[in-house]
Amino acid sequence: MSRQPVMGFPATIAPGEDGAPRLKHRSESTETDDDDAEPPHKSPAFETGSTPAENGDTARPGLDATAVLPYPGSRTSTRTRGLRAWMLTAPVDVAALLSPLLIDQQYWRGTLVMTTLTVAIFAAGGLYQARRHVSILDEIPSLCGRLLAAAAIVVIIAALRHDSPEYLVEFIRGIAVAAVLVLAGRLLTREIATLARRQRWVEHNAIVIGSGPTAVELARLLRRYPRYGLRFVGHVDSPSATATATTPLIGTLDQLEYLVRLTECDVLIIADPECPELVLMEILRHPKVATCDLWAAPRLWGSRSHGDHIGAIPIVKVGDTTLSGPHWALKRTSDVIFAATALLLLSPILLLCAGLAFLDGGRGIFFRQERIGRHGKPFDIIKFRTMRPLNEHESQTNWSIAHDRRVSPIGRFLRRTSLDELPQLWNILKGDMSVVGPRPERPYFVEKFSAEYPSYAMRHRVPVGLTGLAQVSGLRGDTPISDRARFDNYYIENWSLWLDAKVLLRTVAEVFRGGGR
Repeated sequence: MSRQPVMGFPATIAPGEDGAPRLKHRSESTETDDDDAEPPHKSPAFETGSTPAENGDTARPGLDATAVLPYPGSRTSTRTRGLRAWMLTAPVDVAALLSPLLIDQQYWRGTLVMTTLTVAIFAAGGLYQARRHVSILDEIPSLCGRLLAAAAIVVIIAALRHDSPEYLVEFIRGIAVAAVLVLAGRLLTREIATLARRQRWVEHNAIVIGSGPTAVELARLLRRYPRYGLRFVGHVDSPSATATATTPLIGTLDQLEYLVRLTECDVLIIADPECPELVLMEILRHPKVATCDLWAAPRLWGSRSHGDHIGAIPIVKVGDTTLSGPHWALKRTSDVIFAATALLLLSPILLLCAGLAFLDGGRGIFFRQERIGRHGKPFDIIKFRTMRPLNEHESQTNWSIAHDRRVSPIGRFLRRTSLDELPQLWNILKGDMSVVGPRPERPYFVEKFSAEYPSYAMRHRVPVGLTGLAQVSGLRGDTPISDRARFDNYYIENWSLWLDAKVLLRTVAEVFRGGGR
């Protein structure tokens, strides 16, 4: 057990009940009434270059004199951890956009459309996401551009519906007033947010992943400048970095899920960790870790961060590594609507395919087979039968029947046009599958490929799909599994409704070309 100066708050790093480290601050033993006070901006531990030994503590060999150790949070921030940026900005934006109704309610329809469209465009542009460097000057170009885009769309619609120039002039005047109030509201909310951060009324616990120079500098900046709204709670790195780290670690990466829970961490910042990217991504997939906001300090010189930074260190917001929350709700809703509509519209084709399958092989027109879905959960996939396997072992372990002579001409037609997969629309309605996602695979091959390719198992962060980006990119049949996994993971990490639409359009093109198996 060693003691290190924690920027004025000495700390003890001791093992917890389960062997993972626990940080115990010396200040925990006595109560204080100045928890809400802003931490001092100067500390000999990093300002004067003094070593821990000079401050009365035993120095650890190789410990950087500028290292920052975890420090206590403010009492108020424990009650405001649930606050997010959009909770302040979105209501103010809506109020500003609806303000013309207080002057004249004649244009209420256009005002409501303008409000809805503007908020949607702001959300799509990331204007309701948290920023570490808060500045209205940085946001003005984006705000003005999106306000003009929304206003242009609404005014064009109004012009097509109304021939009166006076009506349009008054309506445009109301839009101009709303736009000015939106900018004023943003200025007000940014000042409130900056004040709350500086006074440490609102701050979120942050773990820095890495122990190199960039990680140490980020910790120092967070400690020195509360306006970034983050409280540094410790460094985490790979076990191999423990012996050579120039700054004390609160634990290793394999303990990250426990440490997130222990420190009530809300934010993770990736800064030069000593581990392969695939290993780090696997750790970040853990359910508790995945709930944290994820930021990264780019390693390449000249990397752009769209204006966001901590000090002079550019940082980028990393999108969700799994589909959850509103994104998952949106995708699931679109899946249900698509599957229900497709089953209704394609019912004549389904009946025709069922008749062809019956003529080809008699009774038992459906083929059921176990596949692995989201989070490794097995389910039975449904297809039209195109061939009868010799036994269950062949069904589970035969990789491809594309050139099997037992497939009849009717079966080959169903497979080449992908019509044999239409019953999977029922799997989508049940929630076993999605319209677009990774290819559903059998347990035997999932186990085999997961052992051979580390990124393969990461495909199961989302439900498997009726079609997918890998399939429409030509990766079907005997194609490299590593390439398939790469395309599937790219899809997951860059998901959008438009990406789903693009995959579906390319799937239709593949069907008409007869590009199936």
